[in-house]
Amino acid sequence: MMDITYKIENQLDPKEFVEVLRRSTLAERRPVDDLERMKKMCENADLIVTARLDGKLIGIARSVTDFVYCTYLSDLAVDEKYQRKGIGKKLIEETKKLTPQAKLILLSAPAAVEYYPKIGMKKHNHCFILDDLKELK
Repeated sequence: MMDITYKIENQLDPKEFVEVLRRSTLAERRPVDDLERMKKMCENADLIVTARLDGKLIGIARSVTDFVYCTYLSDLAVDEKYQRKGIGKKLIEETKKLTPQAKLILLSAPAAVEYYPKIGMKKHNHCFILDDLKELK
């Protein structure tokens, strides 16, 4: 059995963040080659919950939240070597414990769309995204 430590690490090293994203499937959808942007993502997150095995970062849940109404879990990543062991679910659980009144919201990676309903999350069909201000009509 693995002895995984879960804790809040709001001062996470952005290089460590990038590495765990690369070892998961999330790096392809994040600006991992822009270290300054990744640094700002870490600094401006309200809540970062990590999973470590023998000190090595193997999972992360990075959220933006007001702690009482909504928690946007913007990055949920688990090293591919450690996936399917309940680590992602535990990171979600720890995040929700820290924001019990808030609705937890996330946008699924395409490969994980079928996973979230299996752990009890409800699918929402009314989400909208604006990437570029020029797209606003």
